[in-house]
Amino acid sequence: MSEGPTVLDTSAEVFRAHGMTTIFGNPGSNELPFLAGLGKDFDFVLGLHEQAVVGMAEGYARATGKPVLVNLHAASGTGNAMGALTNARYANIPLVILAGQQVRRTVGQETMLANVNAGMLTYPLTKYAHEPLAAADVPRTLSQAILEASTQPAGPVYVSVPLDDWNEPALPADRLLTQRSVRTAGVLSEEIAAELVSAVDGARSVALVLGPQVDAAAVSDSSVWDAVIELAEHTDASVYVAPSPARGPFPTTHANFAGVIVPGIDSVRRRLSEHDLVLVVGAPVFRYHRWEPAEYLEEGTQVWQLTQDPSEATRAPFGTAVVADVARAITTLAKRVTDRGVRRPERELPQAKTSAEGMTGTEILEVLNEHVTEQVVYINETTTLDLDYLERICIDKPGRYHFPASGGLGFGLPAAVGFSLGDPGATVVATVGDGSANYGITALYTAAQRQTRTVFVIVNNSGYGALAGFAKRMGVPDVPGLTLGGIDFVALARGYGVPASATTTRQEFEEAYRQALASEGPVLIDARIVND
Repeated sequence: MSEGPTVLDTSAEVFRAHGMTTIFGNPGSNELPFLAGLGKDFDFVLGLHEQAVVGMAEGYARATGKPVLVNLHAASGTGNAMGALTNARYANIPLVILAGQQVRRTVGQETMLANVNAGMLTYPLTKYAHEPLAAADVPRTLSQAILEASTQPAGPVYVSVPLDDWNEPALPADRLLTQRSVRTAGVLSEEIAAELVSAVDGARSVALVLGPQVDAAAVSDSSVWDAVIELAEHTDASVYVAPSPARGPFPTTHANFAGVIVPGIDSVRRRLSEHDLVLVVGAPVFRYHRWEPAEYLEEGTQVWQLTQDPSEATRAPFGTAVVADVARAITTLAKRVTDRGVRRPERELPQAKTSAEGMTGTEILEVLNEHVTEQVVYINETTTLDLDYLERICIDKPGRYHFPASGGLGFGLPAAVGFSLGDPGATVVATVGDGSANYGITALYTAAQRQTRTVFVIVNNSGYGALAGFAKRMGVPDVPGLTLGGIDFVALARGYGVPASATTTRQEFEEAYRQALASEGPVLIDARIVND
C-alpha cells in the first residue's frame, strides 16, 4: 500500500478538475479496483449493455457540452460498445472511454480478459487511444485523453489501464495536471475572410449547407444562432442541412430553410444545381450514403468549406477548405457580406400525409408540433422518417434536435436517457423505429431507475422500413428478414419499470402523448403506423 497519493487518487483529482464525476458504465472484474476506490462524489450510472452505456454518455455529453467519462469492461465490453462509438465519432462527441486491463505482468501471456494491443482496438473510431507503458504515467495519460477529447475537433478517446496500476504510487508532479488547459484560437485571416466575402458577394445564387458543428457552437453561444440566420438573410441563401444530420443547425420554420440534402452523389448534385456558390459550414463535403454514381456537382459550381476538423478538410474530393473556428467565422461573414435586401415569404410546414388504413408517421410528427414547449428536445432514430423529420418538425432554437451521426442502430433510447440525465429540465422526446429500439431497449431500465423525464415514442411499422426502401431502390425487393412482428413493446417497457401504452390512431396517440408530457417520469408509447 502506498503511503502517499496513489495513481487512483491523482486520477480522481484530474477527473474532478474537469467536472467529470458522472460515470456511465457496466462493471467487470478488471474495473473493480478503479470503481471501488472512487469517492462518494462520483455518480455511477449503470447501463445493462455497453452499447446503451456509450449511447447514454453521448446523450449526456450533447446535453452538457462537456467531456463525459465512460467505463467499459476490457476488450469484450469495448467490442459491445463499438456500434455506438461510430455515432459518437462522427458527431464529434467528447467521450473519455476508460477500459480495464488484466494485471500488467500477465497481459503478454494473453490471460483471460487481457488485450495485448489495447490501443488499436478502437481505431479508427477514436481520436486518441493508448495504454500507458507504466503505472506512473496513467494520470498524465488520462489528462491528455480529456484534453484530446474536448479540443476541436472534439471526439471520443480510449485509455486502457491494467487493474493493478491504480494502487501504485503517483508522481509528486501529478499535482500540476489539475491546472492544465488547452485553448484554440483559430480565426479567419484577413486575406481569407476578404476572399470568401468576395466569393459570396459575387455569387448569383448562394447555398448554405450547415452541419453539426454549427448547432454545437450555437448551444454554447446563442449569438451564433442569430449570426447564421443573419448570414442566410443577407446573402438570400437557400439553407440546407448537410446529409446525415446529427443536429438541427438552423430553424426549420425560417423562410430560407430549404430542407435536408439526400445523401447520394446525384441527389446532392441535383439539389444544389441551381446555385453557383455552395458554402458548407461545420460539415464534411459530403457524407454520402446511397450509391448514386454521377458527377459531384454541375460544371462551374464553386464550393467553400469552413470546418473545425482538419480531417474533414483533407478528405473532401472537391472544393476550397478552410480550417477555422466555425462560430467566429460565421460571425465574421454575417457582419461583412453585402445585404442583398431580399426577404423571403414565411415558410409553412407541410401537412401530414394520411391513410385510410391507419395512422402515418408524418401524423405523429404533426402531433409533436402541436404540443411543443420550450423544454422539448427531440432525439430521433426513425430512419424511415429521417428526411421528413427536419422538413416537418418545428426546430426554432439550437440543441433541440439530435440524430445518430453515423447511422449506428441503438442510438435513440440510450441517448435520450443520457440527455435527460445531463439536462434534467428538458422534456426529452425520443422517436425510435421498432427495429432500432431492439438495439438499445435495455436503456429503459436506467430510465426507470433514474426516473428520467423522457417520452419514448416507438414508431412501429412492424419491420425495417428504411431497408425495405433501400431494397426497392436497389432493385432487390425480395430481401428476407425485413419484417418484424409480435414484439410487445408495452410489455417490455413495463417489465423494465416504464409505464407504457399502445396506439393505432392519431386520436389515441395524441391523448397518450398529452398524458406522457404531463408525467414526471419516463413513459413509452408504442405508436403503430402504416407506411406513408
